[in-house]
Amino acid sequence: MKQTSAPGTDQRVVIVGLGYVGLPLALSFHDAGLTVSGIDAFAGRVAELNAGSSPIDDISDARLKSALAAGFTVVAPGGPEIGEADAVFVCVPTPVTASKDPDLGPVLSAAGTVAKGLKKGQLIILQSTTFPGTTTGPFREALEKSGLTAGIDFDLAFAPERVNPGDPESAARTTPRLVGATTERGTARAAALLGRINDHVVSLPSPDHAELAKLLENTFRNVNIALVNQLALLCERMGLDVWQVIDAAATKPFGYMKFTPGPGVGGHCIPVDPYYLSWRARQFDFVDRFVELAADINLAMPRHVLELCGRLLNEAKRSVNGSKIVVVGVSFKPDVRDARNSPAADVVHLLRGEGADVRFVDPHVMQFTDAKGVAVERIDTLTAAIAWADLAVVVTPHKALELGELFASKRLVVDTVNASSRFPHDRSLVLRLGDGSARPQS
Repeated sequence: MKQTSAPGTDQRVVIVGLGYVGLPLALSFHDAGLTVSGIDAFAGRVAELNAGSSPIDDISDARLKSALAAGFTVVAPGGPEIGEADAVFVCVPTPVTASKDPDLGPVLSAAGTVAKGLKKGQLIILQSTTFPGTTTGPFREALEKSGLTAGIDFDLAFAPERVNPGDPESAARTTPRLVGATTERGTARAAALLGRINDHVVSLPSPDHAELAKLLENTFRNVNIALVNQLALLCERMGLDVWQVIDAAATKPFGYMKFTPGPGVGGHCIPVDPYYLSWRARQFDFVDRFVELAADINLAMPRHVLELCGRLLNEAKRSVNGSKIVVVGVSFKPDVRDARNSPAADVVHLLRGEGADVRFVDPHVMQFTDAKGVAVERIDTLTAAIAWADLAVVVTPHKALELGELFASKRLVVDTVNASSRFPHDRSLVLRLGDGSARPQS
């Protein structure tokens, strides 16, 4: 029987899933001198990567091409790569269903792929953000269909990703990593491997601890965003400017962390992870109303943006119905091309539901669909968008957008992110989310 490898001896790594988490991870191990192969189930992604074209903002084409030339390989499932590996990382999406329940389909599909090539002595590490009990429950069960047993025939661990899209430093050596395996030996082995690419690795007693720590990180952000979103709505009622209130509170040098309101939350984690936590809590007869309420508050913000659009158009003696509205910036955060779960999708859908003709302008996003999957027409430039629209809604303030042109254009603007504070503008034409001091309340 082949024994599991001793800590520090793993040299051949396979990454399953080459998205915003898997690709940086693969290149980090490659740069550290390990032999690395990447596997992706999407044939288009495999072809794109092998052509030297990076699909994510944080990895340049040049870096990818250099790695490919130096031996990094990208393949589809079904080859010998998994069976030849010392360690296999699974980095696939963990979405939610329409009813906000966890969807482990991608994780279990990846586990099935790994199980087909699983050999004694290997280390399997799940990185996908998920609820406590996934690694030791359904993920383990899928792997053990190979006939091998976790903790005996192979090591099994969970090590959550800490990638912040648009911030390459988040994948740097200085970002601490968490890891917990089903055995102490497995934890030591996984920590030693991660120590090849991270300066500080924190070992935890179990995969469950690491899974819950990751959910806590993102739920913390979601809850605090919900708090300031509620404060923004209150300030609109009270005739106060929430942005000035937040800036004032942020002058406190201790005990306070600044969060800002907006049109909702987006991306791969913040809109999703709180529902993973609350779903798992219900399995223990524990209803986490606090977490669920925060998630629901943020989910409702696009509808408030619709209300602001209606209010501003009404002041101009127009209605949403029949108006031409351009959404400015549709990726889920500034300066990235990732539009997954962007609140802009809900904003567009809601505006369309009221009869508006809606288009978008975004220098980073070439194609975009609303919350129901219906394509949205793209306008190539902000100048053209200003000329076309009756009203603009600023959702994502990319640096590449010359927003000063928009605020100087005498166009009606709903500003959901306080972008207008940086430019001269006519306050009668701009309505900021959370700025109750701008207009008297009816």
